[in-house]
Amino acid sequence: MNIYDFTVKDNHGKEVSLGTYKGKVLLVVNTATKCGLTPQYADLEKLYKDLNAEGFELLDFPCNQFLEQAPEDSAGIDKFCTLNYGTTFPRFAKVNVNGPETAPLFKWLKEQAPEAKETSKSLAFEKKVKQYTPGIADADIKWNFGKFLIDRQGNVVARFAPAYTPKEVEAEIKKIL
Repeated sequence: MNIYDFTVKDNHGKEVSLGTYKGKVLLVVNTATKCGLTPQYADLEKLYKDLNAEGFELLDFPCNQFLEQAPEDSAGIDKFCTLNYGTTFPRFAKVNVNGPETAPLFKWLKEQAPEAKETSKSLAFEKKVKQYTPGIADADIKWNFGKFLIDRQGNVVARFAPAYTPKEVEAEIKKIL
């Protein structure tokens, strides 16, 4: 099984086969519009613009599980991201990334990469947000902006903690492009 076996809903409710992205390097990110990490949208868009022509796609999955920091509907999220960050990468319907209602894609992603790459900054961030996520499992996504890097064959090659910046992820993406 690989990422191409999944079908998800886009931000307009339409079913999309991730097979559409076959042969591309993907970065799958759970996002939120009202989070302290929301400014990562700017760097995510820069990554997308800089690397898209080389076969890179960024897949944005809004998530409202962490202190309800993505409260808008799909249209509101699109408007916010376009007006504030000029995002042009594909956006999908809101998902749950943890718990009993975890979207199948994110369940699989976490099984493939149960541990995220960390930096001292991301470890400090996770320690800070743990107070808001009691009982979170080790393999769970710890907050908004968790990132999964997928190679051209549809396999998860790395997972990055939420505070791991897009700029820090860029070198890893370039290695597999």
